[in-house]
Amino acid sequence: MKIGILGATGAVGQQMMQCLVEQNIKVDELRLMASHRSVGREFEFKGEILKVIETKEDSFEGLDVVLGAAGAKSSKYFAPFIKKAGAVLIDNSSAFRLDDDVPLVIPEINGEDAKKHNGIIANPNCSTIIAFMALYGINKKSKLTKIIASTYQAVSGAGIEGISELEKQIEAIANGKEIEKNIFAHQIAYNCIPAIGTFLADGYTDEEMKMQNEGRKIMHLPALDVTCTCVRVPIIRSHSISISFATEKTLTIEEIRQAISSSKGVKLMDDGKNNIYPMPISTSDNDIIEVGRIREDKTIGGYSLFCSGDQIRKGAASNTVAIIKCL
Repeated sequence: MKIGILGATGAVGQQMMQCLVEQNIKVDELRLMASHRSVGREFEFKGEILKVIETKEDSFEGLDVVLGAAGAKSSKYFAPFIKKAGAVLIDNSSAFRLDDDVPLVIPEINGEDAKKHNGIIANPNCSTIIAFMALYGINKKSKLTKIIASTYQAVSGAGIEGISELEKQIEAIANGKEIEKNIFAHQIAYNCIPAIGTFLADGYTDEEMKMQNEGRKIMHLPALDVTCTCVRVPIIRSHSISISFATEKTLTIEEIRQAISSSKGVKLMDDGKNNIYPMPISTSDNDIIEVGRIREDKTIGGYSLFCSGDQIRKGAASNTVAIIKCL
């Protein structure tokens, strides 16, 4: 298979290269594409040194699959040229997620949807992936009807620059210097910011609406009620989510634990007495979604849980690469 990576020099693009190896994808050719600023940069892949080329309209000829890691603007522009070249675009950006003719895929949940593509397949938002990986086994037992979520999102969700800003602010505070704010609206060091994305007229942000709109599409549950609050927290990697949810039928806590335990890609971490529960530090740099703190939520006649997952790997690169196997 001949594969291209659009936006190969960024954090997600680099992680995609690693995931291609880890998931044993047969790669006959790997073409690394980025903006003109990165042309000539070299990266190792399976013992071979590859040079980055500038992404142009004719860069996709001969490719079977293009993995999109360059952002929505770039994906929208180059998608017609990718399709014209006969390649399938598996895109990590938000550009096509809610398009009716574009499958939105988490392989463990709705991998069959990928086969319905018309040249483009979308990868969901990172928090959406983490939340519904935690919930999809439960949905098999009884359909989800309501979700109330609060996310705790790492600074790397804002890119390498987000990590740098946190580290520089911590250093400045330790040395008694003034902090600089460029990426986040407020100081992120030793702080939480309850706003990610652009505010909408109803008071939600576009980041918060992704979980509702994308979740309904992935789960094939158009009537699913979702409310979400997204919070940026001062950790480097892995997003966590507190979720209260309701189901059509009453389930026991043991049934929920069993559903989670039997879900591929998910690990039950639910032994509070022994301090075993999901944490971002234990999910960083791997593809497993940890789920725990499972209990009844009598305020909504449902249940609550807490989950953590690496938003760069399973929330982006790893999920995108795994979609290749669904084709």
